[in-house]
Amino acid sequence: MSDEQQKNDFRQQALDYHAVPTAGKIAIALTKPADTAEDLALAYSPGVAEPVREIALNPDNAYKYTGKGNMVAVISNGTAILGLGNLGPLASKPVMEGKALLFKRFADLDSIDIQVKHRTIDEFVDTVANIADTFGGINLEDIKAPDCFEIERQLIERCDVPVFHDDQHGTAIVTAAGMLNAIELQGKKLSECKIVCLGAGAAAVACMELLIKCGALREKIYMLDRKGVIHTRRDDLNEYKQLFANNTDMRTLEDVIEDADLFLGVSGPNLLPPEALALMAEKPVVFACSNPDPEIQPELAHKVRNDLIMGTGRSDYPNQVNNVICFPFIFRGALDVRASEINTEMKLAAVEAIRQLAKEEVPAEVLKAAGVDSLSFGCDYIIPKPMDPRLLPRVAGAVARAAMESGVARIELPEKYK
Repeated sequence: MSDEQQKNDFRQQALDYHAVPTAGKIAIALTKPADTAEDLALAYSPGVAEPVREIALNPDNAYKYTGKGNMVAVISNGTAILGLGNLGPLASKPVMEGKALLFKRFADLDSIDIQVKHRTIDEFVDTVANIADTFGGINLEDIKAPDCFEIERQLIERCDVPVFHDDQHGTAIVTAAGMLNAIELQGKKLSECKIVCLGAGAAAVACMELLIKCGALREKIYMLDRKGVIHTRRDDLNEYKQLFANNTDMRTLEDVIEDADLFLGVSGPNLLPPEALALMAEKPVVFACSNPDPEIQPELAHKVRNDLIMGTGRSDYPNQVNNVICFPFIFRGALDVRASEINTEMKLAAVEAIRQLAKEEVPAEVLKAAGVDSLSFGCDYIIPKPMDPRLLPRVAGAVARAAMESGVARIELPEKYK
């Protein structure tokens, strides 16, 4: 079968998966009986009046009498859908339903997808802020940079539930966990590493900011956008790119990648030439996360450098940088202590929990699901597999405890996390 035929077959399989036997990937399920007249009297009129009165007396009772505390809204405007670009709110719905599926599958969180039409950032923020109390948390998704930074900032200020832009922070958490493990294996220290980031959007900025919180030095980070190196003499930088403007005469990827220890690609396919990879320092770490086609193909990268550790966004190569390792469990931990926000301490706790899990013996059930005979901490296993059931208690527990310790939790730590 030719590559073109394989692509066509996969395309049809994907369309059939979403259409048959029922359109879409999520549905509403009842949690209470509704079979008798008595059931209906309790579920609706007149019985429903009783929890209404209790919630009116104390809004926190919504967590007791409704599904609010286990419900996440997945919200997008469709301006940056996957790698497909600005295709509009409705086109983002399959992705948002997919996110809802992942929330339920990995953390047993109910989720509703919401697509928002708007003309201005303020309109989007007003729409989300005005419905936020319906939910236990807000997951923002597929919103273009730099709008996503301002949208998240305003919503965090206005909403009384945690707001989390997964394209930024989920990517950053998994990237940081994998990179910290990789440089440990390479015998390096993050504070001493020269870092090159190809891409300057939401994920790039968030990844670099979190790496700085983990110990990287801002002056050792070189970020590039479509115009080349981000430097202090450019007059076309938004406020987020300005944070990474270097006072340097270097202008190209080839200039900055010489003797670099870490490379992060969040840009586009085949943008890291093998000649540039060859210029990196000994024992480099390369995360080529453009999806589905990375900045450099792993086969080519390993042919050029036999001393590297590599990660991609793909599941068919080792070390997949996959947000599902993070976001369901971040929200599970946050909602379980009714956190008012998802703060830096909670993100760093997730990084450390993911890091440490990769160093432990891998259960047989995970090996079977991954289709491999063995996995152990090393160059081809620096990030846990998404189907590892230990991610839920470990990451959610670490996040919940960090919320307690940093003062943003509003109820006591559940017994399961103690």
